[in-house]
Amino acid sequence: MFEPTAYHASKEKNYQLLIKQLEALIEDEPDLIANLSNCSALLNQFLDDVNWVGYYLMKEDELVLGPFQGLPACVRIKVGSGVCGTAVSLKSTQRIEDVHAFPGHIACDANSKSEIVVPVMKDDQVIGVLDIDSPSLDRFDEIDQRYLEIFVQTLEKYI
Repeated sequence: MFEPTAYHASKEKNYQLLIKQLEALIEDEPDLIANLSNCSALLNQFLDDVNWVGYYLMKEDELVLGPFQGLPACVRIKVGSGVCGTAVSLKSTQRIEDVHAFPGHIACDANSKSEIVVPVMKDDQVIGVLDIDSPSLDRFDEIDQRYLEIFVQTLEKYI
């Protein structure tokens, strides 16, 4: 059972501030790539203990690398492959405690140990994913998932 603590309350307030910063950053900019670039930078600045933050975009039935912060990454991912492709095929967030235990994990960075992937939707179709990797096992919790989903839902309003 999840019990709120001072740490969790503070973490939630920080995420709420992040969402406000996101809206201020993208509300007047119609360009998707510019917004995804700034979203990646904002998350990379906000989140601790992460080694990759970015987007993959759907193009001709596969995910193609989009704006990101981190080391060079896999360029194309098939739907259903790896954590990102699974998020697309299931249309649901994937929060993975240990990527090396995930069947079919695609290792773009050998230092990544945990990952969260949130689908980006438009008109009930997945148009991309937000992908965040960490060099620590079990880095992402329920609060991260909830607020990263809100982050993506906020972004979706401006797509």
